[in-house]
Formats: sequence, structure tokens, C-alpha cells
Amino acid sequence: MRSLEGFSGKSGDMLERTNHPTDKTGSGAGPLSAGLSDPALLVARILVGYIFLLGGWGKLTGLAGFAAYLEGHGLPAGYPLAVLGAGVEFLSGLCLILGIATRYAALAAIAFTLVATGIAHRFWEFDEAARRGQTINFNKNMAIIGGLLALAVAGPGRFSIDRLAGRKT
Repeated sequence: MRSLEGFSGKSGDMLERTNHPTDKTGSGAGPLSAGLSDPALLVARILVGYIFLLGGWGKLTGLAGFAAYLEGHGLPAGYPLAVLGAGVEFLSGLCLILGIATRYAALAAIAFTLVATGIAHRFWEFDEAARRGQTINFNKNMAIIGGLLALAVAGPGRFSIDRLAGRKT
């Protein structure tokens, strides 16, 4: 059996993943992706973090309305929960963008998204007309969680405050 690029093994053996010589991450990535991982992580952090920063800012500047929305969905103590939710959303977005405690920020954003999705996008409770939109929003939130999981695993990359400050991430 001939060797495949990125894999090695003898005939009849399971192929083992080997790292490309230019892969400094140990991920098994080829030369193209190895050079793009840090810029890609920066772009991912900015794009995902912006959603949370913008949404959190809107809630922080309209806490009374957000609290009323939460109470309208049956949650007690709407105002304290609004402060907590808006704060987590805004700060996790800011931390993701800047690359500060990225793994923890991603996990906090995941928790926020799961709770928010459970409160606001229960598509199964809507009639057919509204169900489609709520299903789309539910699925978008699941995709966002997927991106956040990737950031939680990968970390911030080289272009981050944590790396500039010499902190291990």
C-alpha cells in the first residue's frame, strides 16, 4: 500500500495521522492551513464575539425592557436576570474579540446561548407560520454554539491580548 500525504502505515495496518513539517500546531494540518490558523482564529473571534458584544450592549442599555421580556416568558426576578444575562453576553463578546480568557469566554457564551435559546426559540410551541422563523433562529444558535466550541478548544490564537501578555491559553 502506498503512503498517503498526511498519513503513514503498512499494508493491512490502520493508517496513522502524521503532521506536515510546516504544521506547528500538531493538528495534522497541511502547509496552507498551518499558516492561516492564527489569522482565521482572529477572524472567528471577531465575527462571533461581535454578535454577543452588540446584543449584550443593546440589552445593557435597555435593561428594563429586557427584564420585562424575561418576565413575559415566565421568569421570576426579571431585572437581576436581565443584568446577569446582558453582562455575560456583553463581556463574553468583548473577551472573545480581544482574545482575553477566550476559552472561558466561549464557554460563558455557550451557556448564555443555551439559556437564551431555551427561553426565546422554543419553536415547538409556535404555530406553523411562526415555527419556521423560530426553527431557523434555533438552528442558527446551535451553529453559533458550534463555532464557540471550536474557539473553546482551539483557544485565541497568536493574535490575542492573552498571547501578547504572555499568558498561557
